Amino acid sequence: MTADSFNAVEIDLAALRENYANIQAVAGAGVRVMAVVKADAYGHGMVAAARSLWEAGARTFGVAEIEEGIALRQAGVGGEIVILLGILPAAAPEIVRHDLTPVLFDLETVAELSRRAVAAQKEVDVHLKVDVGMGRLGIAPEQAVVFASAIAGLPGLRLAGLLSHLPMADQPEAAAATAGQLALFNRVLAQVAALAPADRFVHIANSAGLLYHPASRFNMVRAGISLYGCYPDGAAVPVAGRPVLRPVMRFVSRVLQVKELPAGAGISYGHTFVTSRPTRLAVLPVGYDDGYLRRLSNRAVVLIRGQRMPICGRVCMNACMADITDLPDAATVKPGDEVVLMGCQGDEEIDADQVAAWLETISYEVLCLFGNRNRRIYRN
Repeated sequence: MTADSFNAVEIDLAALRENYANIQAVAGAGVRVMAVVKADAYGHGMVAAARSLWEAGARTFGVAEIEEGIALRQAGVGGEIVILLGILPAAAPEIVRHDLTPVLFDLETVAELSRRAVAAQKEVDVHLKVDVGMGRLGIAPEQAVVFASAIAGLPGLRLAGLLSHLPMADQPEAAAATAGQLALFNRVLAQVAALAPADRFVHIANSAGLLYHPASRFNMVRAGISLYGCYPDGAAVPVAGRPVLRPVMRFVSRVLQVKELPAGAGISYGHTFVTSRPTRLAVLPVGYDDGYLRRLSNRAVVLIRGQRMPICGRVCMNACMADITDLPDAATVKPGDEVVLMGCQGDEEIDADQVAAWLETISYEVLCLFGNRNRRIYRN
């Protein structure tokens, strides 16, 4: 951090590249790993992440919206950029102009994209999305032949991919449902096989599908949360068959003030924490404005001098307090000392899944929350 910055997320690009390599090894030699960098690379910074992943060998990137795809092109990122959220017809000119690959599920968009591609004398790759159980974007399985025929029959378009999404691949108890969705997807693939090029990509596996359901890998997988060092089922350590994943993000702050309070003193709004003994507090300049949410009040711990210290009292907009009374060298803690809110310090670690448990959410949200609300510092 710079002298005038209290909080930052540190992004370890070497860990990101290592995760990509380990995921590719699990996926196999004949499988393309789509590096999903939507939501500003889950808070890690889309352009920096994509450039680093390109160095690691990634040649297909997944984003949610067309603006993200354009930003990658303007940053000089090559390869295939898939717009996973799809587009409206009005976005067709930008798709053609920037050589982007949209996911399609609407015939009006198909027709407009063909018209724009022909006018520009270009051929646009598209991926057709089928809904086999997510209940979100995509056409019904029984519509697949109609849509694939429409795409194949229009000039300027190439059906370069077929995809779907598994809603419960991270839940072992839903293995039978996942198997049924895969079977349905395979039936759809058989029905449209003659309408798509032989070199088309087929992808249904997100990180959970990739790691836990080998039959879902086909010739492309979409790696999102796993790229950034988290297992989709929230496991803390890898087991047999899983790649080793290293956390890429570390969220750090500093001690702003150290103070002594007597027994019986209330701390922060509402006095939800009252000291039971003479207490030494570290006041930290981080709060819910920085993504460190109020729900962490009296729940979370932080790392100071490599020890876990509890947050006491309510988290404020720009500050919170940690009880450092039990820290062996508490008397030497001073303003400016590093505080780790997520990540490693010494032999201790607070990972994204631990923070997610305190917040009653998932690691995906934690990474986006911290990463998109704080200054980033890139390492390696």
